[in-house]
Amino acid sequence: MRETLRFALLKTIPVLLGYLFLGIAFGVVLQRSGYGLPWALLSSTVIYAGSGQFVMADLLAAGAGLLTVAVTTLLVNSRHIFYGLTFIERFRGMKTRPYMIFSLTDETYSLLCALETPDGIDENRAMFLIALLDQCYWILGGCIGALLGQALPVDLTGIDFAMTALFTVILVEQVRRSGNRLPALVGGLSALVMLVLLGPDAFLLPSLLVTVTLLVAGRALTARREADA
Repeated sequence: MRETLRFALLKTIPVLLGYLFLGIAFGVVLQRSGYGLPWALLSSTVIYAGSGQFVMADLLAAGAGLLTVAVTTLLVNSRHIFYGLTFIERFRGMKTRPYMIFSLTDETYSLLCALETPDGIDENRAMFLIALLDQCYWILGGCIGALLGQALPVDLTGIDFAMTALFTVILVEQVRRSGNRLPALVGGLSALVMLVLLGPDAFLLPSLLVTVTLLVAGRALTARREADA
């Protein structure tokens, strides 16, 4: 268990650095919206949706209804549906499956996709610890931000770019390890086309649908050619 925990800690150091800063930013935003430490702790524990939580802070401050909050959160975090589909079989035999599904954020998903466990490390336990540590980092950052929200005089505009930078680094590492650049190229091209056609507020879900459709179709075509051969 000690070796597995050490392995998970090392794997999650990049997420720790990103989640602490962005979690602090979320805590500050929540505090300035009129909600303090208990709300930061509760939302980071039971919602744990990153961008969805930032949107939630604005909705709560505006007095939005529960239905509005639910629908908005679903739209903002719809990409997580595709993450879950990727890991259906991998999570099936895990006792911690419900938590693994719940905790599958962008960064945790990227780490698990590229995970290679050495001999002596239980893969399922390592996956669980990685997911748990990532959420602990997020909770810690949110609580610190909520405590310091009224005391920080600095302008935190743009701090959320830390997660964009982190995700870019993880993507580059995945492409380098796999050696197959086609999924990244298909995803990037689909996102670019949909961004031009639909704009920045509506491009994400359609680009994901196009990417998944093209990759699944390409995989089926490759399998058919191999079967014929």
